[in-house]
Parts: sequence; C-alpha cells; structure tokens
Amino acid sequence: MDYALDKLTTPCYLIDLGLLKKNLEILKDVQARTGCKILLAQKGYAAWSTYDLCSQYLAGTAASSLHEAKLGAEYFKGELHLCAPAYRDDEMDEYLRIVNHIVFNSFAQWNRFKSKIQNASRKIACGLRINPMHSEVETKIYDPCAPGSRLGIPPDVFKRGTGILPVNHGQDGHATDENPLDGITGLHFHTLCELNTDSLARTLAVVEKQFGETIEKMDRVNFGGGHHITRPDYDVDLLCELITDFHKRYPNLKTIYLEPGEAVALNTGVLVASVLDIVRNDIDIAILDTSASAHMPDVLEMPYRPTIIGGGQGDTGLKPAKHGQGWPSHKKYTYRLAGSTCLAGDVIGDYSFDKPLAVGNKLVFGDMAHYTMVKNTMFNGVNLPDIVLYDPDTDKYKLQRRFTYDDFKNRLS
Repeated sequence: MDYALDKLTTPCYLIDLGLLKKNLEILKDVQARTGCKILLAQKGYAAWSTYDLCSQYLAGTAASSLHEAKLGAEYFKGELHLCAPAYRDDEMDEYLRIVNHIVFNSFAQWNRFKSKIQNASRKIACGLRINPMHSEVETKIYDPCAPGSRLGIPPDVFKRGTGILPVNHGQDGHATDENPLDGITGLHFHTLCELNTDSLARTLAVVEKQFGETIEKMDRVNFGGGHHITRPDYDVDLLCELITDFHKRYPNLKTIYLEPGEAVALNTGVLVASVLDIVRNDIDIAILDTSASAHMPDVLEMPYRPTIIGGGQGDTGLKPAKHGQGWPSHKKYTYRLAGSTCLAGDVIGDYSFDKPLAVGNKLVFGDMAHYTMVKNTMFNGVNLPDIVLYDPDTDKYKLQRRFTYDDFKNRLS
C-alpha cells in the first residue's frame, strides 16, 4: 500500500483499518466454521480506538492485568477473560466487577480467592492454566513451556493438586476431602508464539495425553494465543479441523476459545520515520527519529528484522525476516539504520536502497501494529510516535493521539 507520507508527521504508527478488517474477516470465518470463540489478547494489541471495529468480529478480549481488564471493559463489547501469573489482593474486588472469566496459574491462587469469587454478586467462571511441558517456540524468552517456566501448572503438580499423585513437600496443592476442582469449569494453555497449525496439532496431542481426563469434566478449554492465523501461509483449514475434532472428542465442552493478539493486527500497521542525520564510522549510518529500543522493542528483544518498503538486504548478511517476508536483492546504497536514544545498541539493522538516503527522507517499517504501542517506552525522554488511523474507504488519515511532554512528566515524580 502506498501511503501519502507527506500528510504524516514522524515518527508515527499508522494503522490501516482496511487491512485490520481483512484479518478480522479471517478470524470471524474460523469462528463461523468451528463454533469456537476468538478473543483479542490485549497484551499484543491494545489500540482501543479500533475496539469498536474489532468487537464486530470477535467474541471479546483477554486481559493480563487490571489496566487491560478495565480497557477491555470500557471499549470492547463482549466477553472479558483474565489470565495472569498471580493476582493482588487489593485488585480482586475490581476484577470481580468487570470480568467474566478468571484463569488461575496455581492451585494456591485459586484457593486464595475461591471464597471471594463464589460469594461475589455476579457469576464468574474460573479456570486453571496448565503447562503440558511441550515446547514448540524456538526463542526461549517467549517459550511458556521452557524448563523452570512459571507459567501454567505442570502435569505432575496438577496431578498432585488434584490428588491423583501423592503430595511432595514444596509442591503446589494439598490433599483434602474437598474436590480441588470444585468451582473450576475450564482449562487454559498458552504454549505457542508466531506458529502455524502443525505446532498446535502436536501440542494438542500432549495436552490430551496429560490432561484428557480433566478436560472431560470441563465446560471450556482455551487454546491460548500464538496462533499466526492471519499469516498468508497459515493453514486455516487444518486449524478448523483441529478445533472441530477436539470438540467431537469432548462433547461436554460448551466452548473452545482462542486468544490471539498478534494475529489480529498482523501486517496491519507501519511505523513511519524520518532521517535526522547521516554519519560515517566504517559504514554509513542513518540516524532516525524513531528508536528500536523505545518504539520497536522486539527488534532487540526477539530479535527480528523489520521490513522496509523499498529497502533491501544490507551488506552485513543479516537473515531475512521470518514467516516468508523475503527481501529484494541487495541494492546499491547500504546504511545502518540507528535510533535516536543514547543506547549504543539502538540499531534497527543494515538495509540497502536504490538511491542514497538524505536528511528528511521518510522510511516505512512494516508490520508495526502489534507489540509496539503496547511495549514502547519514553526512555531518554524520547517522545512516543503519533498514532494515526487510515481508512482506505475514504482515503482519510486521522491523528488519533499525539504525545507530549506532559505524558513523559506524568509518568515520573
């Protein structure tokens, strides 16, 4: 898509509502074909100005904190699910006023809040997060099933907590006459990250082997996130088959949930930046008015290499971005693109171009709607990018948010 860059002040995140709608249509089709419910995981995408559009296609939102829960309750029509590693005592009352479903990460947390939930003025469905200890994610920082992970109840701990196995000292759960699953109506697992359906198929086999007997007693199962459903090479047909077959094997289930975040906003937004200066230190370095550290943190954390419209591979031989985002052949002029903070490693990568870059040139980084706005910072006092909505039906650009000094100051004291 060619955007009217002259209409944009940089840096800015631009969300293309037409592309967002295309992703939502895919997710709506999965729901229609399988009867599952898909929730927007706000940890990946929380541009609430688009929630009205998203809620026309999705069943609700998934939150991991009180602020996310309040945002979903305020702006998104539909169900509101909550799942976090642990909950604070002083926040539970507020959760109980707005959420529909709470997932607990341990038997201890469930037992801590069980009485309060069961005595609440409104009915709250409760579930447990399980960890099948089956890793599909290559980048360990994003692998919920890595050894020593705090996320989800492992099979042996789950069996001890439910009394299937004897309790060892230090293990979660304890044997009592009371049914430890009394009040629990759902199981939740989140084991994937940017993966295709084959990873889900292998995971489901392990989940059923480890937790099948308990699934037979549940009303709902949540397959979590990490499903790259809207990626061009994603096998949507297989996903629908897996969900349908799972439901057939467990007819007791009322609902199967999925809660992607990235798949909702995948390839729907860009980050537009301008060249501030060009310096040389063995190579040509273009300093931009954006920052890998502050504005696209996954470039350093994941790490990954974002695409640039019109940009090619650099001299350093960095590998192409994942998921089929191929690169044009090397172009004549190569630059290292660097951020505007004082962090020495604030480097986006090496790229090549057909023409030399000049101060004032605008560069467009692809796929910058998810895990950018929700993770960015004001490190160094560098301002956050504008948030702009583009409607292709009207060819209109709407400045949704411009950040100021007060936003920086009010975070501090």
